[in-house]
Amino acid sequence: MRILVTGAAGFIGFHVSKSLLDQGHEVVGLDNLNEYYDVRLKHARVAQLAPRNGFQFIKQDIADRSAIAGIFLKEQPERVVHLAAQAGVRHAFDQPHDYIDANIVGFMNVLEGCRHAKVQHLVFASTSAVYGANTALPFSVHQNVDHPVSLYGATKKANELMAHSYAHLFALPTTGLRFFTVYGPWGRPDMSLFLFTRKILAGEPIDVFNNGDHSRDFTYIDDIVEGVVRVLDKIPNVDLKWNSNNPDPASSSAPYRLFNIGNNQPVELMHFIACIEKALGKTAIKRMLPLQPGDIHRTYANIDDLSEVTGFKPATSIETGVLKFVEWYKKYYGA
Repeated sequence: MRILVTGAAGFIGFHVSKSLLDQGHEVVGLDNLNEYYDVRLKHARVAQLAPRNGFQFIKQDIADRSAIAGIFLKEQPERVVHLAAQAGVRHAFDQPHDYIDANIVGFMNVLEGCRHAKVQHLVFASTSAVYGANTALPFSVHQNVDHPVSLYGATKKANELMAHSYAHLFALPTTGLRFFTVYGPWGRPDMSLFLFTRKILAGEPIDVFNNGDHSRDFTYIDDIVEGVVRVLDKIPNVDLKWNSNNPDPASSSAPYRLFNIGNNQPVELMHFIACIEKALGKTAIKRMLPLQPGDIHRTYANIDDLSEVTGFKPATSIETGVLKFVEWYKKYYGA
């Protein structure tokens, strides 16, 4: 098939594109190569994809309405994996409009492109951040998520609502995937694993928020990719059991579904750091700090729906995943 992957130069988009190419699909990779983090890493990811048969890269900002409409008109993708976004929680304190431009305006343009190109299935990235102030663990797609604690989480919740409206109005099959703390080789430099590894190797202190009293459902990149690719082949239908008097947020009377993709095994932050220290053979200098605004205390994914529909459960242990990242990091940076 011909598949459009937005954010193809990003961490997840790069790995998803590579997997789709391995399966013999044509991939149109779209990315604006912005400077949110070291753009050299984005160029290096694209350089890995560029020589592959069936891959085409287009540098473009999804917030550019006419350009995105033109790309859909010309390329006519059969399916779309939408991963382009302004990510991160703390960046919003300084640059909130980046989230509106990319996550709201950009997503609107992608929805319109899918609508007019009659795309068979739109799979888009949501996030565990939508659970916000929820404390009922494990987080379930059947829970209400109307209390975001970050602008990032709010924009991703808005994406889910926008997608549902297009599924309802135009019968556009859409599936939202709530990713839980993705990590692994070629990861984002603003994420904790990347930051901790760099600072520990440099002998610099690492910031440990909430005095280490955090846990995250860390999910290895290969598991995320497997989930995305499997879901892409599961085009949602109308849920005939959906009850408008007791509406289930995870499905609909429209062709719309939501899934969590997490490891289903939350890891304490201090154990996570210990795994990095072991992989590096070096002890971290820890600077203990309070909880940061916008942070969620604990995340833990209920993945029953994902498993039931796709037959897949993420299973990579944190020890294995951290070691693979460290091996990549040392090779890539010559550390």
